[in-house]
Amino acid sequence: MPVSLVSLTDLAALDFDEILDVRSPAEYAEDHIPGAISLPVLSNEERARVGTIYTRQSPFLARKIGAAIVARNAAMHIETALADKPKGYRPLVYCWRGGQRSGAFALILSQIGWRAETIEGGWRSYRRLVQEALYGSPWPAPVVLLDGNTGTAKTEILGLMRAAGMQVLDLEGLANHRGSLFGAMPGGQPAQKGFETALAMARAALDPLRPVVIEAESSRIGHLNLPRGLWEAMKAAPRLELSVPLAARAAYLARRYRDVTDDPARLLATIDGLAPQHPRARIEAWRALAGEGAFEALAAGLMADHYDPRYGRQRARFEDRPTRRVTLDGLDPGALASSLPGLMAEIDALARL
Repeated sequence: MPVSLVSLTDLAALDFDEILDVRSPAEYAEDHIPGAISLPVLSNEERARVGTIYTRQSPFLARKIGAAIVARNAAMHIETALADKPKGYRPLVYCWRGGQRSGAFALILSQIGWRAETIEGGWRSYRRLVQEALYGSPWPAPVVLLDGNTGTAKTEILGLMRAAGMQVLDLEGLANHRGSLFGAMPGGQPAQKGFETALAMARAALDPLRPVVIEAESSRIGHLNLPRGLWEAMKAAPRLELSVPLAARAAYLARRYRDVTDDPARLLATIDGLAPQHPRARIEAWRALAGEGAFEALAAGLMADHYDPRYGRQRARFEDRPTRRVTLDGLDPGALASSLPGLMAEIDALARL
């Protein structure tokens, strides 16, 4: 019988060796069950071809052609990715809605002797659980925001807090983006659905009795949108605001954004993207600093004239929220390590408000 999923944590308790996603590569890339292995029984082109035949010619002809393609691709997977699987192998197979693709592949695997099963409703049933968690239920744990202007090492501090045992949600890590115009990361961002799946799984792992520390963000990270429930919880949360001298922040950013400064074309193109918001002379001055390799001065100028004013306006919207302010004189590893116990104590104090 197909496996029925009731909650996002059900999969961890199931006795299967692997989860196999037999949808097309494009479907898998947009979103998939965490940990699933992509073994498509129809390629992107084959899926489009079968779909066209189904709607324009004949459902029967589409099923016949589709079955032949699925059989060929299944044979290829059995001879390659699954070639070393033992007799007792137990895969859990799913497609888009638990229908023909996963059923056909699971049947072939079962004929070998493997104990293959499918997910009732396929990926769509899992997607409904993600949507219910993020859009149909209140945020489960109290939130404390780690706030501060650009360059105050908030993301690095979150990592240190997590290593020290605090409950942390790294939204920029899930979004694979540093949250600014210069923030693109190698590999690019996931699709919105993929981001939501990762966020829902992180949410499911939270202890509702403990505060979760989240970096203060806007409602959008790169091209990804935060679910409304999480955004509302963040807006209402108390804040720990970091204050760091401009020179220390500039030095930190010059180190952290080396992937950008090592790519002159990308750096100049990003500066040019700010042109509609600043006088031409300022843009040219920033371009000159980039060309000279004066990256700390460039970072200082960008923060003073672009990021800090915008952060100030954003922060003014939440002046009524409980806030504690901590000044850090430096952001080198030693300074961050020595400041960590005090920062964690401030988080605990905010969580009790």
